[in-house]
Amino acid sequence: MIAPDKFRGSLTAAEVVARVAAGLGPGVTTVALPVADGGDGTVDAVVASGFTRVEVEVAGPVGEPVQASYAWRDASAGGDVATAVVELAEASGLRRLPAAEGASAGTDSPARGDVKLAALTATSYGTGELIAHAVRRGAGRVVLGLGGSASTDGGAGMMQALGVRFLDAEGQELPFGGAALRDLEKIDTSGLVEIGGVEFVVAGDVDNPLLGPHGAAAVYGPQKGASPEDVKLLDAALARLAAVAAHTHGLVGAIEHDGVVRSMGVAAQPGAGAAGGVGFAALAFLAADFRPGIGYLLDLLGFHDLLRGARLVITGEGSLDEQTLRGKAPAGVAAAAAKAGIPVVAVCGRRTLGDDELNAAGITAAYALTDIEPDPAACMSDAGPLLERLAQRVAKDHL
Repeated sequence: MIAPDKFRGSLTAAEVVARVAAGLGPGVTTVALPVADGGDGTVDAVVASGFTRVEVEVAGPVGEPVQASYAWRDASAGGDVATAVVELAEASGLRRLPAAEGASAGTDSPARGDVKLAALTATSYGTGELIAHAVRRGAGRVVLGLGGSASTDGGAGMMQALGVRFLDAEGQELPFGGAALRDLEKIDTSGLVEIGGVEFVVAGDVDNPLLGPHGAAAVYGPQKGASPEDVKLLDAALARLAAVAAHTHGLVGAIEHDGVVRSMGVAAQPGAGAAGGVGFAALAFLAADFRPGIGYLLDLLGFHDLLRGARLVITGEGSLDEQTLRGKAPAGVAAAAAKAGIPVVAVCGRRTLGDDELNAAGITAAYALTDIEPDPAACMSDAGPLLERLAQRVAKDHL
């Protein structure tokens, strides 16, 4: 089985699968399962694994129209209910920010000027539009992958797209962006779209709370261009959101879902600070369950059934480092394969983990592009051919 995540900046998970399979050669029977951990590339991975891509025009992080997509599987195609996989970065990610002068459009790291502006005004509205589209299509389950967000709006934009109104003291709707939440006085959920019976799952591993030194603004705001003053402003605005949500009359009833009523103390719950506070909105308004990203997605994609008969699992990602051990795809694949007693090797662009650390994670051996090409730039530009050569080594050593 070939079950890697993407090599960020060079190869998608599906492209990694294809290159590894080519390197192993025609005499090796393979099962392809591109995987993801709920972050960037999740939709691409699940589409490559058999879901259908649904294209939708939605609002980008600063309100401009962008073409985004989510993944769809009919109930008749193997799931117990119709399932949509929505990736926040598709609609509301940093890569969706307009390029600054002199920068390339669509990059993961926009120029500082644009990011600073977006830190206060960027919205998650487009993500809500994707969810609304999936619900109208008949989704019985919506899986939300959080990662790469451009906004720190507490998920207010997402909920605006789903019919919730965030009002100031004059009863006027607030504009987009986290900074506007300073003026929040009331949350009107009477227009919330009908979500009764829809299961919401957040697939990810971010465990930050909404507020404070480990919260959404403090930890992730600087990555989105927020200055120290912006961070303080955004944290105060998110605190205002949490306080008004906790005291808005009738809100508790609006978040009842399948007999579950979520406490408005969710601001302190692990994961509430994910994606600029979108985790908070998912918990509070959608009664979402948080699941470990890679473990949940492996179950969704039928990993354990596909594993039957395999002699070896090849996983990987761009960099095998400390983050790998904290719920990233290779560690999750290795843990799942270990339950079936199947050995696992990994391919990667580079690695900083030693053999002992890899073995403790269930990875027997690791093969890095830098083993055969020391120039990092060449590893990025020639990742495909280099990966085929690595796969030849894997075949020689393990098959």
